[in-house]
Order: sequence, then C-alpha cells, then structure tokens
Amino acid sequence: MHDRSKEKRGSVVVIVMITLLFATFALVTFMEKASVDLLVEQREVVSRRLRIEAYSALETTLAVLEAFRDAGQGLRGPAEGWGDPLGFVGYTPGEGRTVEIAFEDESGKISLPRADAQTLIRLFENWGITQADAEGLADAFMGWMKRDHVYNTSVRPQYDSGQLPFEAPLRSLRSFAELAAIEKVREMFYDADGRPNEYWKRFAESVSLIDFQRSNLNGATPDTLAALGRFNEQQRNDIGDHLQGKGSGGTGSPTVLQSPNDVHRITGTSGELPGFGVTISALRIVVTVREGRSEFRMATVVGPQGSAAKTVQETATSTKKETSSASAKTSQQQQNRPDASKAATPPPARGGSQQPNQPGTPGQGLKYPFTLLEIRENDEIPSAPTPPPAQSP
Repeated sequence: MHDRSKEKRGSVVVIVMITLLFATFALVTFMEKASVDLLVEQREVVSRRLRIEAYSALETTLAVLEAFRDAGQGLRGPAEGWGDPLGFVGYTPGEGRTVEIAFEDESGKISLPRADAQTLIRLFENWGITQADAEGLADAFMGWMKRDHVYNTSVRPQYDSGQLPFEAPLRSLRSFAELAAIEKVREMFYDADGRPNEYWKRFAESVSLIDFQRSNLNGATPDTLAALGRFNEQQRNDIGDHLQGKGSGGTGSPTVLQSPNDVHRITGTSGELPGFGVTISALRIVVTVREGRSEFRMATVVGPQGSAAKTVQETATSTKKETSSASAKTSQQQQNRPDASKAATPPPARGGSQQPNQPGTPGQGLKYPFTLLEIRENDEIPSAPTPPPAQSP
C-alpha cells in the first residue's frame, strides 16, 4: 500500500513537471514571437518617421533647385552652387537624425529611347568590343525596341520558339532586367552562370531609360562623349578637367559650360554637338536619412520645368494584324466618345472669370515646377543584381 502511494506521488510529480515544461516552452515561444512583432512594429514606426523626414528634405531640395533654375534659366551642374541644397537654406533635420543629398545627372547619359544603331555601335566599340560584336549588339537592341526593324547582321532572334515563347515588346527598355531576355545581349552582358558582368554594369552607368532630347555636356559621362560626340580619349579628359577647374585654363574650382559651342575652346573644332545641350533634362536625387542604426533611402528622378523628359509610356506591342486592327477600333471608339473633361467644366461665375489654380477645379492642375519621373524607396532602388553566393564544392 505504501509503495502504491509512492508511485502515485511520483506520477503526479512527473505530470506536474511535464506540464511546467510545456508551459515554459509555450511562454518562451510567445515571448519570442512578441519580441519579434514588437521589433517589426518598432522598425515600421521608425521607417515611417524617417520617410516623412526624407520627403521634407526632398521638397526643400526641389525648392532650392527651382530657385537656381529660375535665376539661371536652367540647371547646368552642381558647380552653380546647388550641390548642398540643405546647407544652402540651413535645413535642420529632427533630433538624432542626419540627412544626405546626392545628385546624379541622368541626362548626362545616353537616352536609350532616342539612341540609334550607330550610337550604340560607337558605345560598344569604345568598350573595346570588336566591330562585329558591336554591330550585332546594336542590331539586337534595335530589333527589341523598334517596329519593322530589319536585321543587318547574323543576329536572328527566335523569341517565339523558345521554351517559354514570347514576342519582342517593340518599345524601349523599362528596366535593365530586360537585358537578360535579349538575344546576343544576354550572351555579352552576363557570365556563364547568368550573373551580370562588367558590360552590364557599364551599360547601366552609361545609358538612361528616360526619354530626353539632348544629353547635358556638363554632366556627360566619358561613354556619352565618345558615343554621341565622337570625342577621343584626350578630348574627353580635357573636357572633364575643364569642368573640374583643372588644366592650364582652369579656374581651380568646378565650372559649367554655358553653350555647347564652348566645348570647342577645349577640344578644337572636332567632335559632334547636335546631340548635346548644357542644361539638365533629368536629375536623380538620392535622399538618405539616418537615425542611429536605422536608415531610409529614397531615389527620385525629376525633370525640371521645360525639359520635356519622360518615361517610356508605350506598352509591349504585338505585331499581329488583328491586334493592330483592334487597337484602331478602340481608338476610333474613344474618338467618338464625348470629352468628359470638357463636359464637366462649369461655366464662368457670374460677374467674372474662374479663379485659376483652385483645388478641385476641373481642367486646372497644380503648377508644380518639376515633373516627377520616378520615385523609389529602400530596396526598390534599382542596382546591379547581387550575384548568388558561391557554393562550396
């Protein structure tokens, strides 16, 4: 009887210990999950706070740029005095935060939507690519972007006969990720493992996907000077030195060109200037806000007033006749419809005309001094794809 009593007490102790073990495990799991949830919520709160700071800094930067654009009849380069816009107006971020502004002249690159085959051939040859491969690459690009392109090299893409058939979009690239789909380009711009190589990176640094009329000489990359202007290496170096204030005729501090013809004082009469201007058409502004270990980064591409810069608007286009016919029919239907914006515009008020720029007034828009071409935040900011980690043998 005594032994049975001991056995019962022992069983109770075991059950209690197992219960405590499960309870402890559940409590630890709950605390870990709660800790993670709190950490995520805290990061989101901090991110929202830094995001507000970033947009405040961006608007301040745009206000400074507009003041310089209005005074100088256009933006040419940071050497005009707007390289530190926040310092220029004495902007003070929130307590414990730092804000950095960086600029990249997107219009200092080659506008891909406006580039022709010869420009691309010169660009690739400037990289040291053979003439045959340069012509093949340009041919592949033109076939991908242009309707009714006739191939002039041995490049003969068969996009519709692959494992996953598709058609060329017949419009300029919207993303550098499209490079992986273009025949011949895929062979040259990626390594055997499918990772972007130096040609990929150099193309992304030299070519803009934004549509603008002229490249800015004041921010032109060496590749832009070579491909558009046919300037040789010495001339490219002389232009760069002049803009940095170096060389025999330099002032010792950065400067800007006021006219495309000014470059002839540096390089002589050689070089082609029709594709160049001296004002910025598209400017990338990178705002970085830091608070402790937290960071928020935003990249915005803007077109100053009068630049006419724009993103690629065309959708991927089928070459089939029935698609074209359907598009024409849709267009005709839209033409036959009444103009809703005109129909909704109320008559002028009695005794006077409508007040302009009234919020909500049909047909009246905000007269913002910049065109916002692109806004990306944190991991959405495009960069060269990160190669996958090397696998151990």
